[in-house]
Amino acid sequence: MIKFFEKDPYAPIQYVYEVERVLHKSKSEFQEIMVIENPYFGKMLILDGVVQITERDELFYHEMLVHPLMHAHPAPKKVVVIGGGDGGTVREVLKHNSVEKVYFIEIDEEVINVSKKFFPTVACGIDDKRVEIKCMDGAEFVKGREGDIDVVIVDSTDIVGFAKSLFTVEFFKSVKESLTDEGMFVTLSESLHFHKDLVIEVQEAMKLIFPIVDLYTASIATYAGNWWTFSAASKKHDLRQMRREYKIDTRYYSDEIHNQAFMPPKMYEKLMQRKLQW
Repeated sequence: MIKFFEKDPYAPIQYVYEVERVLHKSKSEFQEIMVIENPYFGKMLILDGVVQITERDELFYHEMLVHPLMHAHPAPKKVVVIGGGDGGTVREVLKHNSVEKVYFIEIDEEVINVSKKFFPTVACGIDDKRVEIKCMDGAEFVKGREGDIDVVIVDSTDIVGFAKSLFTVEFFKSVKESLTDEGMFVTLSESLHFHKDLVIEVQEAMKLIFPIVDLYTASIATYAGNWWTFSAASKKHDLRQMRREYKIDTRYYSDEIHNQAFMPPKMYEKLMQRKLQW
């Protein structure tokens, strides 16, 4: 059986996966796209040599990226999803009945097309009538937008290449200006095991713009470092408090998980003071 060796730009280790079949391989304007089948994880989406999702464990990432903020917000109606061409984030956003509009901003249309073909259970919400797809740079979409968005969710690749534009102070400022007075924002921010300094940098940059910034985590087996972080911000509300009852259908996320996911205050303080040593 052939093997796939992941080329993660940040990881000090290398993950190796058995490959039963290579289902797709192409190169778009932006990146190399591959879909393989693994005996344990099922189909896997790989961009530029880095695993993005697998059939078996995508639920952990997508549910935790979306639902903490969607429950912390009192009534999210307009949501922007930047990146996430596989459609999993859009799928989770649409589970909330309050949602009236989802702007799905994915720079690479080919990722959407490949995901619809090979990951139909992940991409199942893309064609929903509430979803408007725009294939463009997410940073450009939010720039200059007057505050009409309730939640902005960034589901990007690692913080390299064209994704770098989604992790600048300028971008965070544009996001804040695009949000309503009760608006909230969340982005992936890599692993506490392998990328602690990067996590701190993202938090510090967000604190320059937003009055409320926080950090929560989840364990994701197929992302380098496993202990994955989500950097979140709010213009008004405490992100740790659930303001809407948990009624949606999820496999991992719950009200209990929401309350346990945020980093304990003393540990967070030590992190930001760079006193966590490992």
